[in-house]
Amino acid sequence: MQLSSVVWSPKQLLQLCISTLHGILASVFLKVRKWTVGACKGTITSPSNVHNATTPTSVNYHFTRKCNYKCGFCFHTAKTSFVLPLEEAKRGLKLLKEAGMEKINFSGGEPFLHDKGEFLGKLVQFCKQDLQLPSVSIVSNGSMIKEKWFQKYGDYLDILAISCDSFDEATNQLIGRAQGRKSHLDNLYRICDWCKQYKVAFKINSVINTFNVDEDMGENITRIGPVRWKVFQCLLIDGENAGETALREAERFVISDQQFQEFLERHSSVSCLVPESNEKMRNSYLILDEYMRFLDCRDGRKDPSKSILDVGVKEAICFSGFDEKMFLKRGGKYVWSKADMKLEW
Repeated sequence: MQLSSVVWSPKQLLQLCISTLHGILASVFLKVRKWTVGACKGTITSPSNVHNATTPTSVNYHFTRKCNYKCGFCFHTAKTSFVLPLEEAKRGLKLLKEAGMEKINFSGGEPFLHDKGEFLGKLVQFCKQDLQLPSVSIVSNGSMIKEKWFQKYGDYLDILAISCDSFDEATNQLIGRAQGRKSHLDNLYRICDWCKQYKVAFKINSVINTFNVDEDMGENITRIGPVRWKVFQCLLIDGENAGETALREAERFVISDQQFQEFLERHSSVSCLVPESNEKMRNSYLILDEYMRFLDCRDGRKDPSKSILDVGVKEAICFSGFDEKMFLKRGGKYVWSKADMKLEW
């Protein structure tokens, strides 16, 4: 058999080189893609599957969705009545501590509603006494808190935040920040006094919306003197307070970025103010729902991961959508242990 010689033209040689290079690059791309499947967004992986996963430094555990208030803009509504058994919740908290958690915040719903605050108290005590977390905090509407809870569990709690959107009772009623005719503000002042008595740092959270955006709260906040005043811009979350499946219709509460900025400028002299616009708030929290699933809010809704109880923290947190840079930018890391605050009780 005779072999004929092949003569390549310069154009054919160039095409052959390009084709070969394309094949090499495609092969490299497929290998890199294989290495990174399942890795957290923004991390670099290797063939040995070792990567720098997000550390759950500060976690918000919404262990219940049930609430006795009907705030019109609520973005974590009572879509289920499920609450984990106490020992399962403790197991999940232990997993988080082992993964690097330093701060846990318990929220809801209303966290004092389930078992009259005993379930919450036992978790607070477990996190401080057994897990020895630097910071344990709670966000509550304040309506269910009794002094005996402070007497039993106050030593284990670093920060208690009470949600208060107005210093006008009629405005709170319009927003839904009330239960019947009970005074929300009376609860606020009473709990503030208990926090001083039982050495718990006191904080206030306010959601700025169409009903309070023109209010001047500066004098009242300064007089109360919380360690922090978190000021949130009303946020829409599909399936929670917006959309066909939502339990709330918060569109009428929404304010513009400019309105929010004007509110902040009006209160610029309040030193404890910590502002959070929609941009800062949306992806900068590690949120666990009642099943201990991380909730990804990047697409304007809450997409759950698998539960950390089933797959562990390292795998579940990859689906949290957490923006650590924004967490730091919004001041998410601060002096959060009451032992380090040097407060005058």
